Amino acid sequence: MTTTYAIRPFGARPCTLVVCRGCCCGDARKHPGTDHEGQLARLREAAAASGGRLAVRTSECLGPCGQANVIVVQPSTEGRRRGARASWIGWALDDDCIDDVLAWVRAGGPGLAEPPETLTLQLIPAPSEARRRVR
Repeated sequence: MTTTYAIRPFGARPCTLVVCRGCCCGDARKHPGTDHEGQLARLREAAAASGGRLAVRTSECLGPCGQANVIVVQPSTEGRRRGARASWIGWALDDDCIDDVLAWVRAGGPGLAEPPETLTLQLIPAPSEARRRVR
């Protein structure tokens, strides 16, 4: 398995996609109509072609399994300087969602550009935010 990293130890960090591919996310039994491997390959190809403006990594489990597949869009260094935090996307199951994620990242991602309107419908609270709301 090849992992694409464009993060430099002391330089500016690019926008990073953390793609859940563990227990539920990426599981063909849970979502048989989704090309899980094809989605991940598209994201990695976009990172390779981005000139270091995008990084992609995977995680075993990000937590909100009821909203699988989950992708976390972490802002770049500049996005964080502008106050952005990671954005969590649930139900990332089709090419339209992947197109929207990539368009948002190309425009700058969190803190630098607004997500496409259709993608805002798939934004979910981070697990820690969801726990705070329950208390």
